Amino acid sequence: MADTSDGASTPEDQIRALYGRAETEAAAALEKAISTPSFGRLLALGAENAAALTRIGWDLADLLLRNLRLAGRADITRLARQLNRTEDKLERVLQELEQLRDELARERAEAP
Repeated sequence: MADTSDGASTPEDQIRALYGRAETEAAAALEKAISTPSFGRLLALGAENAAALTRIGWDLADLLLRNLRLAGRADITRLARQLNRTEDKLERVLQELEQLRDELARERAEAP
């Protein structure tokens, strides 16, 4: 077989040389594209879009659950706050009850 300008003598060597050249050129082109400021802006916009799509997805899931009359995240959060407030009130009532019992026990102990 005749040698090519790359010095490769077999078709396999020619293919390797072409792939190597293509890889080198692609790497150089990507490095050139990534080094520009517009690539950073494009990457930031892509991240914003991904975050926005995620939020839309969660909002859609909440809306779906609400329409199915199942408790969604917002409902569970609201109920958790309400439960915490009720527990706090109950704790205050119990503390007051203990104080009243202590006062009553002191009064009974002091009374003849």
